[in-house]
Amino acid sequence: MFTTGRIIFSLSFAIVFIIAMLWSYKKDEKINNLHFSKRYLVFIAILGFLALLYLIVRSRKFF
Repeated sequence: MFTTGRIIFSLSFAIVFIIAMLWSYKKDEKINNLHFSKRYLVFIAILGFLALLYLIVRSRKFF
């Protein structure tokens, strides 16, 4: 199913994609800090929402 060529392509694509994303983030970091000063609140809100969804799904098994 997975040949050696596909595995090598997938790994190289993932590595190049991650490097490009990190480079792009570093390039725009100053602007992001200016416009999005409280981004940690968004991160906490997303984690809270995912925790709430998890609790809802887990509680449905009891009813």
